[in-house]
Formats: sequence, structure tokens, C-alpha cells
Amino acid sequence: MITGESGTGKELIARAIHYNSDRRAKPFVVINCAALPDTLIESELFGYERGAFTNASQKKLGRFELAHSGTLFLDEIGELNLGTQAKFLRAIEQETFSRLGGTEEIKVDVRVIAASNRDLEQLAKHAEFRQDLFYRLNVISLFLPPLRERRDDIALLLDHFLRLKAQEHSIATKSLSPEVVDFLTLYPWPGNIRELENLIERVTILTPHETIMLRDLPAGMRSSDQTATLKEDVLSGSRPLSDAVDEFERDLIVKALQRTGFNQTKAASLLGTSRRILKYRIEKLNILDPNDVDDEVKLSP
Repeated sequence: MITGESGTGKELIARAIHYNSDRRAKPFVVINCAALPDTLIESELFGYERGAFTNASQKKLGRFELAHSGTLFLDEIGELNLGTQAKFLRAIEQETFSRLGGTEEIKVDVRVIAASNRDLEQLAKHAEFRQDLFYRLNVISLFLPPLRERRDDIALLLDHFLRLKAQEHSIATKSLSPEVVDFLTLYPWPGNIRELENLIERVTILTPHETIMLRDLPAGMRSSDQTATLKEDVLSGSRPLSDAVDEFERDLIVKALQRTGFNQTKAASLLGTSRRILKYRIEKLNILDPNDVDDEVKLSP
């Protein structure tokens, strides 16, 4: 079971599990439970026999059968209706199923990986998701934290997608100005890695110069109210108050340092604090001087 907000890379993790396992030479079959209506999901999972219903002119294999010896990945499994959940549970417990309109029991050997951006445990407690299916799937669970809680990964992801998108579109790899890197590091990323990837693809294609500047970012992103986002995160319980305070303080200190050429004395004066206190906060928040080639905190006196 893989859980996490939309855009955190749940399918990517599922593929990594499959292609680093003994099943890697076998099929990796995906079904998006949220993209199919209730009337179709069962036939997609189990297939059907010819004549099972109107317009069933020939036999169709379901995803379970197609994934035999490999991996079946069910994205957004929380969207399955309760009736289909019961049939799905029986299939993975018995390792057999019948096609719609058929009587033959078909035996399959599949690894099942399920993913959801919803809290399935809470849904199960409120009878919106079968508890027995939840416990059956939750044998091994992985939680993917949102990107805003993995800020150390942002610079690596930016570098990766800059190279990847340049290669995909056969253009020169762009670079990001220090101001853009700082801005994107502090940005809340409500769409997580998917949003970051799409942004880098956009600016890679549309920016005519080699270095991407703040003005090249979408206007809506640049005008986003980060303070309001931090408040909402804290009040919704998705982020501790201490983390939000650190993030807000880091943003202010970085902006003050940028305005003063990373001169600590001038930045401290701008912020109305002492240089000693500012230096302590810089070290605690791990703020680096972009002019320091050794990646150490060696800010101007």
C-alpha cells in the first residue's frame, strides 16, 4: 500500500518496486480506479466472456489476467465501490477469479500494489472502505511525504528535470538563477513533484535565454500568498507550527541577505536584529551563501 498526496510519485515508486524485483521481466499493469465508472471497473479488472452483456462480441482479458506473474498496480483504490472491493478482496485472497459471464475459475499469480491519496484507514472506520480489504492491502505500507516536507530534495529534482526536459525537447539545458532556486525551495508545491516537473518543462520550452529568472516563472506562482498557505497548512494539521515558523523565518532572512549582497551586518539591521542572532539563525536554518563554491556557510561579516 502506497499513500501520499496527489503528485508525490506513487506510481513511480510502484514501478521501482516492480523493476527491482524478480518479476521485472513480467508485465506491470496499471489501472486507475478513479478514471473508470463503476459500470466498467469490474470488467476491466476481471475481463468478460463473449455474450456476457450487450455488445460483448468477444472475450476480453481483465487486468488481473494480463498481470499474471507480474505486478498489478491499482491507483486511487479508494475510489472502488464497496461491491467491487468485495470481489477484489476475494480474488487476491483466493488467487482466483471468474470473468464476467463465465464460470471457469482462473488462477493467477500477481503482486498487488495499491495506492491512494486518501486516508483509507479513516474511510474504513466510517464504512466507506472495507476494513478487511484495508488490512489485507496494508501488510507493507509506504507513505510518500509531500514535497513541501522534503525541501532538501527540491534542488536535486530541479537539476534532474532541467536535464531531462532539455533532452526530451532536444534543446540546450537551461540553468536557474539563485533567486529562482531560493523561491522554488520555499514554494509550497501543492501539486508536489508533478507540479515541479510540469513547471520545469514549461520554462525550459518558453524561456528564450540560458538562465531562467524570476520573471520567467508563471505570474500566478510568483504572486502566490505563501503566508496564507503556511497558515492553512498549520490550521489543517498537515504541518507543525514550528516548521511553518522556520520556513517563514528562512524566507525573510534569505530575502534580506539577497537585498544586502549576503552581508550579515546589513541584513541584521534590515531585519531589526543583531548580527549574532542572525548568524545563529542562518546556521540553524542551513542557509548557504550562493557565492560560496565550497557549500559552506561563509557569509560576509
